[in-house]
Amino acid sequence: MEFSKRFVALGDSFTEGMGDVDETRPNQVRGWADRVAEQLCIDPDWGYANLAIRGKKIDQVIAEQLPAALALKPTLATLYMGGNDILRPSVDIDALMVRYRDMAITLAGTGTTLLLFTGFDSNGSAIFSTTRGRTAIYNEAVREIAEETGAVIADYWRWREFRDLRYWSTDRLHMNGAGHTLMARKVLRVLEHQSEIEVPDLAAPLALSRAAQLRADAIWAREHLGPWVKRRLTGTSSGDKLSARYPDFVSLGAVAR
Repeated sequence: MEFSKRFVALGDSFTEGMGDVDETRPNQVRGWADRVAEQLCIDPDWGYANLAIRGKKIDQVIAEQLPAALALKPTLATLYMGGNDILRPSVDIDALMVRYRDMAITLAGTGTTLLLFTGFDSNGSAIFSTTRGRTAIYNEAVREIAEETGAVIADYWRWREFRDLRYWSTDRLHMNGAGHTLMARKVLRVLEHQSEIEVPDLAAPLALSRAAQLRADAIWAREHLGPWVKRRLTGTSSGDKLSARYPDFVSLGAVAR
């Protein structure tokens, strides 16, 4: 089917939809991009492709996803990449952002509406706050690139609602279903698209005793932090054996729920 309006999402686990579990969908996740597409695809002229795969770094997104995206000729493209680079023990942010800029210029040069994301402010996180300075440098580069290319920005860094832990999955690295729903609503607002999305009410926050918190931290370290560190040490990724969820255009309007 030919679509006159074409949404292509590029990036890593954030855009793939990690944390928003849906076993009926490719890779068993849904995510904010699907939720945005469901709203867009109410108009049958819209098609949606999602090329994002968890674990991908900037150079991998450029090499693997950019050619596929260009072939799809998007009229709307969203791009978030760099989070996995920022989490590495050593990284040259300035050099990475030169390559990011080149990709953004290439996409914008096709005439597509380009939406870029700033990175999340990890202030207060016991594990990830150490990368806050790197993310701030990354964000300033993203803003400069947006000005240069005419891209619009989804400013994750300034959206303080996401500091509420109830928007996050048990791995403490990805948003849960409620978080992805809120993100979809915000992205649609940035795109000035009328949203039908309702963000679910959050459960009352849990007040854990110190002992219960320590037990929860130990479970998280065993089930999530340990495997994550092991993958970094062995140079492997949770996305190594995965393919893009929607490598060609689909319409998700019919399955919106």
